[in-house]
Amino acid sequence: MARFRELAVWMNGHLVGYWSVSAGDSSFVYGESWLSSAHRRPISLSMPLRASSAPYRGEIVANFFDNLLPDSSLVRTTLQTRLGLDSRDPMALLEHLGRDCLGALQLLPLDEPGASPDIIDGEPLSDSEIAKILRGLPRFPMGVDRDTEIRLSLAGNHEKTALLRDEEGKWMRPIGPTPTTHILKLPIGMTPDGFDLSLSVENEWLCLRLLGELGFPVARAEIADFEDQRCLVVTRFDRVESNGGLVRLPHEDLCQATGTAPAFKYESDGGPGIRECLKLLGGALHPTEDREVFFKSQIAFWLLCAIDGHAKNFSLSILPLGRFKLAPLYDVLSAYPIMGHGVGKLPRQKATMAMAVWGKNRHYNWDRIFRRHWLRTARDCGLPNPESLISDLCSEVKEAVKKVEESLPRSFPEQVGLPILEGLLNASASLEPLK
Repeated sequence: MARFRELAVWMNGHLVGYWSVSAGDSSFVYGESWLSSAHRRPISLSMPLRASSAPYRGEIVANFFDNLLPDSSLVRTTLQTRLGLDSRDPMALLEHLGRDCLGALQLLPLDEPGASPDIIDGEPLSDSEIAKILRGLPRFPMGVDRDTEIRLSLAGNHEKTALLRDEEGKWMRPIGPTPTTHILKLPIGMTPDGFDLSLSVENEWLCLRLLGELGFPVARAEIADFEDQRCLVVTRFDRVESNGGLVRLPHEDLCQATGTAPAFKYESDGGPGIRECLKLLGGALHPTEDREVFFKSQIAFWLLCAIDGHAKNFSLSILPLGRFKLAPLYDVLSAYPIMGHGVGKLPRQKATMAMAVWGKNRHYNWDRIFRRHWLRTARDCGLPNPESLISDLCSEVKEAVKKVEESLPRSFPEQVGLPILEGLLNASASLEPLK
């Protein structure tokens, strides 16, 4: 007989509901107390609040919780080994890693209470101790090991961990239910395809700086060195200080919001595209603003040759009663530094965007996308003034590049900065209307 397994789902000290798995079938039910709470909101737009406490079942539930974990099957297998588990299915992993997930959720055993936001407890860490954690990430994904108190889950394919930093800038390893506040991302290094992304930290930092200067809301990021370990330190926008405590802010990515499995995060694999995302954002608290920001972000990604802007790299902030808004941009990496011909280089014609634009057909190929495709896509999606959307963004590029370039430290690697800044300027010029 299949074993019945169940975890309680908590949000900032409030019991939200129960996730259970039996015979491979997932179900989630909101608790009666949550449905009547002043704090009530759905855990996902794919599972809205409803009058009764009838459970959600099947793939829509399984996909939501699956998206809380790292995408890589190799990382999941390593986690299974490090934690001494019999299985690497989402329930088995999240039973151990669900105390600090994306957004506000905590997944806990039924006999363990959820964390109160005013409890902050951490073990101080020196730079050398953080460096040791970072060095160990290939063997201990997210810094997780049976002998540590790190019990967090971070989605994505990147080698990273999360830690707590206090108001004085001191780093700590969270103890018990205390949330993390910052994500530390290592350089990607050499990819299986032979691309050298050993300067991905500088690349992502620069992309976020440029997007910020272009007026986009972006995650705060800084480059930090812990002994010989360089990393990108990203401030979590799903955490906020409040009344001396740390509150987890409910968020979900667009795969979760659309009920999409992480394996289908790319549109070409069946995941959400621009049209589906804009349709979803039509229900946002500020639909006109969020739809415009999302569409302009797609143009900006093309300008930066940031070709990995799939549905998991966009998130929503979930507000009371199921209202929502688009979250800041994050995980943006330009392919310009690796473009070219020869070993370890990406030919322009092989660069493909994560989401397509269209003319007569769908276009993913980066070097075959032109102004007319953006105009057609914007009009088909019902966006007003598509000419202005493109022109307004491109008109900001030169000044943004100038400001960022002037602020770059002298030590910033030229092999990252030069191709990204020049590529952005050239791509922007190509979108200008013919005169």
